[in-house]
Amino acid sequence: MSFAIVQFLILGALLLYSAIFAARKLAPEVTRRLLGRASAALDHASRSRLTRRVGRWLQPAEARSGGCGSGDGCGTCGGCAPAPQIESSAPMPLHIRPHRRRS
Repeated sequence: MSFAIVQFLILGALLLYSAIFAARKLAPEVTRRLLGRASAALDHASRSRLTRRVGRWLQPAEARSGGCGSGDGCGTCGGCAPAPQIESSAPMPLHIRPHRRRS
């Protein structure tokens, strides 16, 4: 193999890694959902042992632990339920403060 091919493969791997890192930082819900779908597709009984192991490795941490965000609807933390409505008969006052000028 020539040096140009090795350089191309290394740069391609770095670009792929940085794109995945940026996607996880900028759109965590989307990447978590995509990892969950890929994991579910790979972790079937009809797949080989190695494919199932890769599927379990790709599974998001929340789904492995069964915690919030796993979609199992446990309701132990109260995060899945809608926020309680605050009943108030009087409207909250609006406080307007003048802008301070810098000298």
